[in-house]
Amino acid sequence: MQANVLYSFRRCPYAMRARLAIRISEVQLQLREVVLKDKPEQLLKASPKATVPVLILACGTVIDESLGIMQWALSLNDPEGWLEKLPAQLPLVEQCDNVFKPWLDKYKYADRYPEFDEDYYRRQGCEFLAQLEARLTGNRYLMGEELTLADAAIFPFIRQFAHVDKKWFEQTPFNALRIWLNELLASALFQGVMEKYPPWQEGQRSIYF
Repeated sequence: MQANVLYSFRRCPYAMRARLAIRISEVQLQLREVVLKDKPEQLLKASPKATVPVLILACGTVIDESLGIMQWALSLNDPEGWLEKLPAQLPLVEQCDNVFKPWLDKYKYADRYPEFDEDYYRRQGCEFLAQLEARLTGNRYLMGEELTLADAAIFPFIRQFAHVDKKWFEQTPFNALRIWLNELLASALFQGVMEKYPPWQEGQRSIYF
């Protein structure tokens, strides 16, 4: 019987968010860890974008957007109610993806964007962090007291931003955001999706996630 197959890269924030939703949904599939510099031919054929994550369903359908993969998994099983009030969550996620993420990339790789210095790019990213701080002041999670799709979709990018300069981040006034980030980093859910697997090669035994 043909299985659903997820091509993933452990440290990619888009792949992280997809794996978080899949783990919550308890939907089992084959996981294929890829090396970004040597992507499998099957991945390239399935998605010309050649980015991870890519989900190839047993029926042949390809989903190569991380939010699409999250929603697919949760549509099959959503025990934590992550899809509840989805329309209220999507604007924040879209702001993360379309506004914050470009600043994050420029902050992380400031030497590639000499138009401004690292501090400038960091300040732009902090505007989004300030919004999250306001949401988390008095709330455990971004949408209230329960973990939702918005937390899982945004958290990997905040993790990446914080890791650019950990010492600086620890000294910022974003106290509620740090508590939220550290709780998610230490969670069994996150630890479970960050297990290391060898890069997938044609013919090797399948790893079920």
